Parts: sequence; C-alpha cells; structure tokens
Amino acid sequence: MKLVLLPGDGIGPEIADAVERVLESLERAHPIGLEVERGQIGLASLRDEGSTLPEATFARASAADGVILGPVSTADYPAPAEGGLNPSAEFRRRLDLYANIRPSRTRAGVKSLAPSMDLVIVRENTEGFYADRTMHMGPGEFMPTPDLALAMRKITRQGSERIGRAAAAVAAGRRGKLAIVTKSNVLKITDGLFRNAVQSAARDQAGLEIEEVLVDAMASLLVREPERFDVIVTSNMFGDILSNLAAELAGGLGVAGSLNAGDACAIAQASHGSAPSLAGRNVANPAALALSAAMLIGWLGRRDGNDAAIDSAVRLEAAVDAALGNAAGRTPDIGGAATTVEAGRAIAAVLEGRA
Repeated sequence: MKLVLLPGDGIGPEIADAVERVLESLERAHPIGLEVERGQIGLASLRDEGSTLPEATFARASAADGVILGPVSTADYPAPAEGGLNPSAEFRRRLDLYANIRPSRTRAGVKSLAPSMDLVIVRENTEGFYADRTMHMGPGEFMPTPDLALAMRKITRQGSERIGRAAAAVAAGRRGKLAIVTKSNVLKITDGLFRNAVQSAARDQAGLEIEEVLVDAMASLLVREPERFDVIVTSNMFGDILSNLAAELAGGLGVAGSLNAGDACAIAQASHGSAPSLAGRNVANPAALALSAAMLIGWLGRRDGNDAAIDSAVRLEAAVDAALGNAAGRTPDIGGAATTVEAGRAIAAVLEGRA
C-alpha cells in the first residue's frame, strides 16, 4: 500500500512529520506493506516549481493507492494563471472525489460541548453553490453590474444519488439511521431534487431509518440533542458549515479527521486549516491528520478486501484516542502542554505497546 504524503503550508510540515513517524510505527507493529512517499505542494512548490500543485506531483499522487493531504494556505496563493491552484479543490475535481466524510465523536480526555456526540456527516463534494464546482468553464459567480452579484447552484440527480448511496453505506455499517438535510421548504427545486434523489438511492440499502431535517433545525439539534443522529447527508455548502459545527461541539477541529472519497480513490485531509500563526512553534495537534490517515487506510482496506488494513486502521484510531486520553498526547489547543513531536510520539508509543 503506497501513500503519498503532501505536507502543505503553515503547520502542515510539522503535523505531516509527526504523522509520518506514526505510520512508520504502525507498519512496524502491524505490517501491511505500507510505504509513504513525500511530495511538495503549496507555497514551497510555488517557490521551487512555479505551481502550488505541479503536474508531476499530481500524477505521482494520483498513481498511488492514496494521498494524505496537509492543510494549505490558499488565501496567500496568487491567481491560478500565476500558479496558485488550490490543491484540495484540484484533487477533488480531477479525481471526482464526490464524498467528503467527516466523523464527529467525543473522545476521552478532550473537553467537549456535546459529550454524547457520535455521528458522521457525509457532504456532497463536487456540486452546490461553490463557484469552482458549478460550471464547466468560468466561475459560478458573476456581477452583471457593480452593484449586483449572482451565484449559480448546481444540483444533479446523478450527483445526489451517488452521495445518497455513499451515505447509506456508511449508515448501514453504523446504527442504520440516515438524516437528509436540506432547505427544501425554500429551495424547492434544487433541494427538492437533492432530497428525492438521495431518498431514492438510500432506499436501496435495506433496513435504514431515513428522515429529512431542515438545515436551520439541524444546526439547533446538533447543539441540543446530537445523540439523536447517526449519519447526516447533505449538499456541499450545508455540509461544510454543519461539519465544522459538529467538529467544534465534539472537541475541536484539531481532532477532526476527514476523507475525500470517490469510487476508485480517496484522499485523507484534516478538517482544519494551515494555522500560519502557529507554524514553526511545534504546538499543532497531529491528531486530525492521523485520524484522517486511519480513515484512508480503512477505506482502502474495504475497497480491496484487505482485512489487515482494516484492522490497522482501527488500531491507529484507537492509538490516537489513547494518546489523547493521556496528558502526553494533548497539545495546548485541547488543554495540554505536549508539543507536536511529543503528541506524535505518544500515538506511536501506543501502537508499539510502549504506553
């Protein structure tokens, strides 16, 4: 199993170093033939190669079994014509990674505003209101006059059905409950199509309990009774917002893993940003990227029927949990004093039976 690790910007290189050491420990303790190869993206590759995502790097990454993508500082990039591509968006679009899967679960040792939360948000990743995912050519936002700005929203039956199938499969492996989140009382056409297509696809998965919840109600219910929900499926923008809300309620983005998946490949990517103000200080938490790597290994194991890989993914997530439950694995953002390096070592120690 070959993975390409792309550290990215800001705190990316620090957490990537920690996760690479964790994966080396995982392979020593539970061998699955895991190989990690590094590449360069972001501001470093812009400086050295003139692009934040060089074609050679993209080709090497897309030929691997999977990619671990570090956070990127897209706000600091020049225009795309000047080499400032968004690596995350490019991978999602060019590899058709239509499902963004983001678990939110409370973890021992991490202070939480929702102590009973254990859910997964499955977000449609390639359509919706976001301008870079709407049009074949040109942006999905435009200004007919200096005082009028318009945005196009793209919802297709095919895109909605496939995210419905993906979410239903996740729910079938958990508690069998699926909530479809829309604003269909107002966006009657686009969200009506999304809801109906998702429902139709999800019903192919026998035994699911399916409900529809309006997005404003869901924002309230995640705070009030998060234990009510198991798997939530929604469109791009709603999913982006709700998954950040759920992650903060469960303990923060620093411990929130994420996977971008298609039919043939997937990319691990922590839910948080590049935090440039923390770069170089050795205080960033590697847990989210490590959990994302565990999701990727598990996804590849299920795709390939590799039980050893599935088991390794479970062990890696459990090791992150154990490290977070100990002061040695908690960085300042979650009430501890460990450095990035120390937090990574704490995870590795659990994997190798030294903790």
